[in-house]
Amino acid sequence: MTPDQRRIQPRKQPRQVRAELTRQRILTAAAHVFADHGYAAGTTNRIAERAGISIGSLYQYFPNKDAILAELLVRHLDDGTAAAAKVLTGPLPDSIEDIFRVFVRLAVEAHLDDPHLLRMLLEQAPRSNELLERIGGVKRTMVGHTQDLLEGHPEVRVADTATAARLVIATVELAVHDLLAEPDPLDARRLEDEMVAMLTRYVKG
Repeated sequence: MTPDQRRIQPRKQPRQVRAELTRQRILTAAAHVFADHGYAAGTTNRIAERAGISIGSLYQYFPNKDAILAELLVRHLDDGTAAAAKVLTGPLPDSIEDIFRVFVRLAVEAHLDDPHLLRMLLEQAPRSNELLERIGGVKRTMVGHTQDLLEGHPEVRVADTATAARLVIATVELAVHDLLAEPDPLDARRLEDEMVAMLTRYVKG
């Protein structure tokens, strides 16, 4: 493990319910502190105060705020993966437009609580090799599911489904991250409608 990897490695993996609850309180408090004060001013002292614990207790779980931010990014990835898996295992609409709407809405809703915090996660969260592999794995999984969908749907006319799948996932990811968190964000419903229309036209030819 490199020094940078050790720096963002959580110190304590909870084995009891009480410890896990404390860990989640720290992460929730950190999300509020980073959203209110920004990352530079979002100190561990502020996070501990918001969580209602001592700074010593916080350091039992995380060595610094870099590790907390990295763990928030992991939580965001896990939540998104679980939500997507739930949709994929259930019945999907018939039309490709309605299918795109399901997944675009899922992506939009996952970023509505605090898009500025999520942008901070993506732009400032430290990246260990393990975390980079995790992010890559999530993307590969979503691209694979999308390619399977495009290859098996009768409305799809695009020839290169492998490239199309990567474009679809990248378009949704970049547009949602950029356009919901910018200083003058787009209306979420308008963003959803336009993105669904654009993707539908693309794959139907």
